[in-house]
Amino acid sequence: MVCVGGVDVDPRACADFKQLTGVAQTCRDMFSLGQYSAFHGHMPPPGWVEMVPQDMRDAAHRIFPDIVFTSMPCKGFSGLLSAVKSTTIRYQALNELTLRGVWLALEAFADNLPSLFIFENVPRIATRGRHLLDQIVALLRHYGYIVNETYHDCGELGDGMSQSRRRFLLVARLPSKIPSFLYEPPKRALRPVSDVLGYMPMPGDELGGPMHRIPSLQWKTWVRLAFVEAGSDWRSLNKLAVEDGRLKDYLIMPLVHSGMLGVNEWGQPMGTITSRGMPNNGNFSVADPRQQLYSAGYGVTPWGEPSGAVSGESLPSNGRFSVADPRLTIKHNNCFRIVKFDQHAGTVTGGTGPSAGAQGVADPRPAWDGRHGHLHVTDYEAHSRTVTAGGKGVQVGYLSVADPRPGMQREKGDHYLTGGHYGVVPWSASSGAVSASACHDNGPWSVADPRPMPAPSDKIVCRIQALDGTWHRPFTTLELAALQTIIDPEEWFAPGGPGSLGQTFVMDGSSDQRWREGIGNAVPRKSAKAIGTVMGQTILLARSGETFALGSTPIWVQPLAVALSVQPLADLS
Repeated sequence: MVCVGGVDVDPRACADFKQLTGVAQTCRDMFSLGQYSAFHGHMPPPGWVEMVPQDMRDAAHRIFPDIVFTSMPCKGFSGLLSAVKSTTIRYQALNELTLRGVWLALEAFADNLPSLFIFENVPRIATRGRHLLDQIVALLRHYGYIVNETYHDCGELGDGMSQSRRRFLLVARLPSKIPSFLYEPPKRALRPVSDVLGYMPMPGDELGGPMHRIPSLQWKTWVRLAFVEAGSDWRSLNKLAVEDGRLKDYLIMPLVHSGMLGVNEWGQPMGTITSRGMPNNGNFSVADPRQQLYSAGYGVTPWGEPSGAVSGESLPSNGRFSVADPRLTIKHNNCFRIVKFDQHAGTVTGGTGPSAGAQGVADPRPAWDGRHGHLHVTDYEAHSRTVTAGGKGVQVGYLSVADPRPGMQREKGDHYLTGGHYGVVPWSASSGAVSASACHDNGPWSVADPRPMPAPSDKIVCRIQALDGTWHRPFTTLELAALQTIIDPEEWFAPGGPGSLGQTFVMDGSSDQRWREGIGNAVPRKSAKAIGTVMGQTILLARSGETFALGSTPIWVQPLAVALSVQPLADLS
């Protein structure tokens, strides 16, 4: 089969047509003068000429085609347009292009009419454009065609497609050229999206080119995407509870630590273990579902239960080495006991420690009387006493000083009261020296980030992890082209393919909006191939003299049915 040409008013669409088919497309406006004025609201510019049937024949390079395929503008019939706007003069003029386009094609090739004629549009044309469809059917029948109106999922007509695309198809057959039936293409199961996109590089990879970028969307759109259930659509948002314009059951938190202080799920693998696997530099914690094991560390054994084996390091952190002793009436003689100041202590044994006996004394003499100086604080302007060689703590003398120079100024928004511990560093200020064991409890290691969450209407590119743990994001423009089968990723990015050799697929234009419009207006390549293959086979059979073909698929266009009324045999007696 050979493409002989086409017509489109958009020069960018004509450039795409040439790139995809290798055939030049005629760039002409198909409006009549009255339709142009009604749609644009003004008269056409100088040099504008109304298209006539001869121009349509020139667009086919003066070749009489066997099949004519028409896909007129569908904006006026689309459900995305309100019913009120669809009735305006502007969109009614656009809708009338359907009738005018069919008439131009029929008149252009009236001397040798096409064997088959296809009219494609959105399903809603059957209601909003019913008056135009009736005129189109009447026009085709006037030229001798048998017409059938059908609805099809074009994704099921193509081989290996993963896009559902329900469309209205009006198929007309010229019985003088095609006396046999025209059968529908076989329906095929849709493939998962992953079967197509799995051959593509990740979004943003330079191998994909400029059409393989994550689009910039409003923040509220990103949030909505995150709450769309996998395999569902926007209707799943109706399940969310909203109070006063806010989500009731969820809170969105930015993942600012890049995996730090993270907890790995029990059934998931973890990242690489570094030489210093600490919670503050990676996901080195695990959510352990085995709750019965949690009592092993820092646990207290009930009084009536046996203890576990005592290991060589019987510390609270590595076993249940404490016990809940209910014997409150039993006294532990001389162990951790306090003797009154005016009473005698027990004999002081060689053991030095509270556990060796009642060695502690309740001293009523206040520490500030200056008698001993132990555990005392020296005034800032006073002299300290002699520091002995064995001074190893505040208990051996006046080794502490009351420094009147506070390290911070008390005002609104200052550091935490501990002089920097648990403190927050202002966004524009410098942090102190980072020690080898910098942690939140030994210095101001937190930062007051003034960057607020995006406003609902802010356009950004981001990544949001959805409730199911996946990355919910919009398709890139190149992925849409792949789903529309404009390109085949399996072939394009295969070793030795154009993509692997550095070639990028780019349609005409320089914006995602333009590219996406062109992709959406196109008919899926594999769907068109499936339809064209069945029609081509029918034409070849007719030319070879075959007037009947037995097919396993439903008949697309059949002869006019003639109803016969037969009198029952019982009435003949």
